[in-house]
Amino acid sequence: MPAMKASRHAGHSNSHGRRKWSASVDTESTYPREGLFNQNASTIARELASKKVSPKGPSSGMRMLTFYINRAGKNLPESRLKILESAKRMLHARIEKSKRVA
Repeated sequence: MPAMKASRHAGHSNSHGRRKWSASVDTESTYPREGLFNQNASTIARELASKKVSPKGPSSGMRMLTFYINRAGKNLPESRLKILESAKRMLHARIEKSKRVA
């Protein structure tokens, strides 16, 4: 019988007994400043598109925003979700603009 690998998600489980992959995410990338996702949509989009936060481009910022929304899940109030979704649309427009320029 082949040896079993230890789960990289050990100790992280939800109410259904399944492990949450997002609880174990650890990265060495850049991070948005503290409290950024509590700002208005245009500030969120602008900062996530900046080279300081997303040196690989605005697509990296979009991944950070999407991850934040997914990680917050049901705990995210509807009013906050609307603001974050608006920031996603603004960030998407920046991504499309940067593709046309390049």
